[in-house]
Amino acid sequence: MTKRQLSLGAFINLPGHHVASWRHPETEVRKVTDLAYLTEIAQVAERGKFDNLFFADVFGQPILENAHSGLKLDPVVIISALAAVTKNIGLTATLTTSYNEPFHVARKFAAIDHLSNGRAAWNVVTSANEREALLFGRDAHFQHAERYERADEFVDVVKKLWYSIDEEALVIDKESSHYYNLNKVTEIDHEGKFFKLKGTLDAPSTPQGHPVIVQAGSSEAGKELAAKTAEVIFTAWQTLEDAQAFYKDVKGRLAKYGRNPEDLKILPGAFIVVAATEEEAIAKHQQLNNYITPEVGLAYLSGFTGVDLSEYDFEGQIPDFNGQQIDGTNPNIRASIVKGIVEAKGLTTLRELYNNIAGARGHREIIGTPTQVADQLQEWFENEAADGFNIMAPTFPQGFNDIVELVIPELQRRGIFKTEYAGTTLRENLGLKRPVNPYIQQKAPQEVPL
Repeated sequence: MTKRQLSLGAFINLPGHHVASWRHPETEVRKVTDLAYLTEIAQVAERGKFDNLFFADVFGQPILENAHSGLKLDPVVIISALAAVTKNIGLTATLTTSYNEPFHVARKFAAIDHLSNGRAAWNVVTSANEREALLFGRDAHFQHAERYERADEFVDVVKKLWYSIDEEALVIDKESSHYYNLNKVTEIDHEGKFFKLKGTLDAPSTPQGHPVIVQAGSSEAGKELAAKTAEVIFTAWQTLEDAQAFYKDVKGRLAKYGRNPEDLKILPGAFIVVAATEEEAIAKHQQLNNYITPEVGLAYLSGFTGVDLSEYDFEGQIPDFNGQQIDGTNPNIRASIVKGIVEAKGLTTLRELYNNIAGARGHREIIGTPTQVADQLQEWFENEAADGFNIMAPTFPQGFNDIVELVIPELQRRGIFKTEYAGTTLRENLGLKRPVNPYIQQKAPQEVPL
């Protein structure tokens, strides 16, 4: 029996995950829109045998004078370009269900999956940033419950489109002038609460059957959507106990949708600062924190908690974030994470607080030697808290290079991370089964001309 191994994603947030990474002497901030720079990072990740490159996305971020904010390229375009300069690594881009149409999303990701020979994944989000609405002609954002209801229908329609022309539909027999097997074509006729469309996608099912579906979210609605539709879920937890509870909860919801626990990979975020000695790693982290200005720290914390802290004294007492709401209806999970960090670390000032979330943004923070980092990842992996991790580097390229050069070999030495890719598609490398087209199985055979 093959030993269970970690799945690792490389979470790419340029020029680094730390809020002050742009001020670090080693970061090359002006290159974040340079394809050669992006290629270098992707190829380093592939050399480290990461399963996946993960690009998050959000629109409408405020432009701050002294912060690298609101500046990024479209991740769908990025992964399209990186498909040509990588061979094995998966390519995940975020695309919101709140401000797109199913046909557009299905078409884009089908194209990338074909062109990458089966390495594409779609990260399904519902847009938590209310400012996004203003970019699309809306005075207000969708309410939380409506966002997830729309997302549920959206994913359903996208999957129907991906299945509409089965790969076996393409006969392409030149002698008989027979191009399609119409038994393998299913015209979609969908009319729901949010979407109405009729027709097919103009591309066949992809090398993976369909691109891998990724989802990020830990609310009740988010967990239910993940249990129904996701194959990978990205989440944030601070403690082993909380991660175990989430893991058990979400895996336990799969059965009612006819799914097995192994059909979903749970990958918490892990922000890693690593060095040869613990003292050196701590010093690296402190150096980054020293670059945070109070204005940026408070703005960052405000965006994270949903509470305007711009007029607060950064050396002042931490207010009570418990019970803060998103959209007036949904408990702010990030505020709960902040409260947990404050209590666990005994923090007393806002400066201490923003220093503690400036890199990890509520995800797990691991600072230490390769052995210390690997110990903590292995503990969660072997105790039903994670199937792997979405790795967050403090800076690019150097902070990421450190992880590849120091942590990956230690995980490989322990036999819990691969030394070679298992297959040619992202689905194969993640150990996910290939989906079966449900519409073809349901259709009665028709006479097909020969």
